[in-house]
Amino acid sequence: MVGVVMFAIIIFIAVFGRLLWPVDPLRVDILGSLLPPSLEHPMGTDDVGRDVFARFIQGAQVSIGVAIGVTIAGTLIGGTLGLLAGLVGGWFDTIVSRTMDAILAFPPLILAMAVAIGLGPGIVSAALGVILAAIPWYFRLLRSEVLRLRTLMYVESAQALGASSFRLIRLHILPQTTSTIFIQASSVFSFSILTLAALGFVGLGIQPPTPEWGTMITEGLAYALTGQWWLGFFPGLGIFMLAVSANLIADRLRDIYDPKSGARLSL
Repeated sequence: MVGVVMFAIIIFIAVFGRLLWPVDPLRVDILGSLLPPSLEHPMGTDDVGRDVFARFIQGAQVSIGVAIGVTIAGTLIGGTLGLLAGLVGGWFDTIVSRTMDAILAFPPLILAMAVAIGLGPGIVSAALGVILAAIPWYFRLLRSEVLRLRTLMYVESAQALGASSFRLIRLHILPQTTSTIFIQASSVFSFSILTLAALGFVGLGIQPPTPEWGTMITEGLAYALTGQWWLGFFPGLGIFMLAVSANLIADRLRDIYDPKSGARLSL
């Protein structure tokens, strides 16, 4: 419940924030720079007088939008390859599995940074880097599920009756893996938020002046020791709430759809 509430708060701010707080996040006001949180500026202002709350709202929209796109792309690409590799097998399974093992040899954040450096800093290169890091997780998970399901009696019966691979996936395998996909998607969404913020923090993600939580934290570091705590605190709080809530929801979904895993953990 805590995870759902935190997630709902951030989503509400991202969706309706601009309607409730129609302040231009790029408007500069030098005379109003580095103002602390107040009724006029709930999250204060930055070093050039831009409203931090307005920038927080747009940063939430950017981070959530990119994370959703990364999650969907990773699910479609990695999930499809995993389903086909587990069902078809043979040389296709061998080639794709070895490719995924090679990708998994790199730490996910380092891989995303390498892609962003190779393609140049920006939102597209950052998203592609995170997608590439997420694809093997879906592949390995869905492939193992298909290998387990294809040995069950009803799947073997459908094969014996001449069902095509597409029909097996659509009617007999994919419905049994839906819960697994949802759980993995929640975890990848959290990973995407953290990785995008990390890329923005080191200057490889979304570039200024577009507000992004990781970039906002970097900008706030210069004033962390001079008392302007709000510059980095609020975007950090947004990242914390979104990542933790997504992980809590993923854990709860795992408990619901796989009660035996919770029982094993308790033992």
